[in-house]
Amino acid sequence: MARSDSDTWDLASSVGATATMVAAARAIATAESDPLINDPYAAALVRAVGLEFFTKLVDGEIPLDGELATGAALMTGVMAVRTKFFDDFFVSSGDAGIRQAVILASGLDSRAYRLPWPDGTVVYEIDQPEVIGAKSAAMTRIGATPTAERRTVAVDLREDWPAALGAAGFDPAAPSAWSAEGLLAYLPPDAQDRLFDNVTALSAPASRLATEFHLPGMAANLRERGQVLSAQWRAHGLDLDLADLWYDGERNSVVDYLTDSGWSVTARPRPDLFADYGRAFPTGDDAAPQRNSLAVTAIRN
Repeated sequence: MARSDSDTWDLASSVGATATMVAAARAIATAESDPLINDPYAAALVRAVGLEFFTKLVDGEIPLDGELATGAALMTGVMAVRTKFFDDFFVSSGDAGIRQAVILASGLDSRAYRLPWPDGTVVYEIDQPEVIGAKSAAMTRIGATPTAERRTVAVDLREDWPAALGAAGFDPAAPSAWSAEGLLAYLPPDAQDRLFDNVTALSAPASRLATEFHLPGMAANLRERGQVLSAQWRAHGLDLDLADLWYDGERNSVVDYLTDSGWSVTARPRPDLFADYGRAFPTGDDAAPQRNSLAVTAIRN
């Protein structure tokens, strides 16, 4: 189903199901013989959502071979590196003295439970109410305990989330660390700008931000790849059309927009990030959309 300005979702539908997809990739990456990441909660969270296809992937009941092999390997490899990038971002932010973190569109993110947060850190998770409620309930059922003070902000990012964040205790006068992971493609171009305008307005000097950006011209490649994956998944009973979830339209460069908004920005191509972590970037046309994307970090001036 195509997106609308007022659509909602849970973790088994629409945009929410992509959070379950990402958690499944983290679970598979964690189970590798030489894992880059360790997310001990990912598999249990996928099972809690109950989407049969992703549950069977995590439990090894659907073999990652045949037509699924290339897509599964690419998704797992990219998500492992992406997860490590954002993990390291938050750890380094804590090492720099930042004690409040904000995870935008948190989905099934488990960082509040698994990262070594410094004492006194508050982690704010922002997402739709049904997503926040389901993830919190699942973590309680499996006995997970946060490693920082976790505060949930159940609000749609298209609503007045800065007010909701403030009501949860966020202090805009203190430096903060922000993540916008796997988020921007699900926002219209103008909403992407508004998101960063709000983040900038709430960020004291020395605040940090981590996000990603696909270089111009990659929208068609992403959509084509999404259609291929969706067709493969549909054959296994999952009716999720990724291509319907992304917004088209020309976007401002995240690097330029943040720079113009008063941030010092660093951007690294995805293959370079793979190399940083001792991983070879996948070859082939399927990897093209990821090859032409940037891992972005920024510090508020």
